[in-house]
Amino acid sequence: MIFIPIVQQANSFYLCSTKKFNYMQKSIIILAGGGPAPGINTVIATVAKVFIKDGFRIIGLNGGYKDLFAETPNIVEIDFKLADRIHKEGGSAIQMSRHKPKDSEFNTKIFTENNVKLLVTIGGDDTASTANRISKFLAENNVVIQNIHVPKTIDNDLPLPEGSPTFGYHSAKSEGVRMATTIYEDARTSGNWFIVSAMGREAGHLAFGIGAACHYPLIIIPEMFNKTKVSLDKIIRLIISSILKRKILEINYGVVIVSEGVFHSMGDQEIESSGIVFTYDEHGHPELGNLSKAHIFNVLLQQKLKELGLLIKSRPVEIGYEIRCVPPVAFDLVYCALLGMGVKKLFDQGVSGVMVTSDQRGDIHPLYLKDVEDENGKIKPRLVNINSERFKMVYEDNQQYIIEADYDTAKKYVSNPQDYNFYKILNWSDKI
Repeated sequence: MIFIPIVQQANSFYLCSTKKFNYMQKSIIILAGGGPAPGINTVIATVAKVFIKDGFRIIGLNGGYKDLFAETPNIVEIDFKLADRIHKEGGSAIQMSRHKPKDSEFNTKIFTENNVKLLVTIGGDDTASTANRISKFLAENNVVIQNIHVPKTIDNDLPLPEGSPTFGYHSAKSEGVRMATTIYEDARTSGNWFIVSAMGREAGHLAFGIGAACHYPLIIIPEMFNKTKVSLDKIIRLIISSILKRKILEINYGVVIVSEGVFHSMGDQEIESSGIVFTYDEHGHPELGNLSKAHIFNVLLQQKLKELGLLIKSRPVEIGYEIRCVPPVAFDLVYCALLGMGVKKLFDQGVSGVMVTSDQRGDIHPLYLKDVEDENGKIKPRLVNINSERFKMVYEDNQQYIIEADYDTAKKYVSNPQDYNFYKILNWSDKI
């Protein structure tokens, strides 16, 4: 038997045997799209094990959708030994891609030539939306293949039932909390402020989860701007509101965490008005991915603090790529295994075009993609529920910011404390 390396990860090689396969054997394809999240390997391993037990060939696809329709796809034969080895590892044993194929790229070649019965997609909203388009294409071309999507994203923004997280979120949050706790201790030790930016695209789940766990003085997420337009000026004034409140409390340090999702609500003009030098993509949009968002906030904060004559040091910290490939925590190890086994259960029931979900009891349910897509076939994101009791308790009881009752004391530091009133900045009433 000859062995070949298929993926290098964490300074080790995963090996897969080059067995001779009966290419008319029924098979499944597993691909992963978007960015990494803890638990991907657990899903891959579990899906592979339960389908191997039932006589299926398991095809892992490197390159995500980019290779699904390629002339010579880069595939990995996943056997039980490989699956058993990777189930607890971070990262992904099959290489991922953010490629979004156009309808003109679609073809049936890989499905018909490999007797594929099921396409398992692992990813977020973009991966799910693309899977939905592919399912429709295959049905129109009389190729009978089931498609089951496993909802993956550290952003926790897929529209699953209330209380059901996307896998990877808890592991990423746990690592984020570990880092964020150290940052808070550094702030106390050095007497400085830190501006932390956390990944999150359109939603603020990760920033909210990390900030709430660490008792950060202020958490800024895009969902807060439900009654006013998000702007860099308002974000900076919210940060200063927390700094002023901590000064009133005679505390000279602190940390504010901001979800990068706030940028998704801003237009290019607002972003460019920051004065930060950006590179631009082929469509003429600022390439935010090339800059630390925390750096942008911190530069603007320092400019405003100097304008106000407040001598306060602040430093930027980004929480992002470091938390995507950590090994899954116990919650995700169990949760991802349930989802993997759930794929087999739904497949046996003849279900297709769904996301597999597991409720708090561990019961498996299908969530049909057609029920959560918009008029363009795009999966609608799940935002932080700012009407929930959890949100209200965190912001009313465990955040520090200026309100009207603080004006007289705050005038010791600024002449216009009303400009830093938390509720007025967000155009909220005096209660959340």
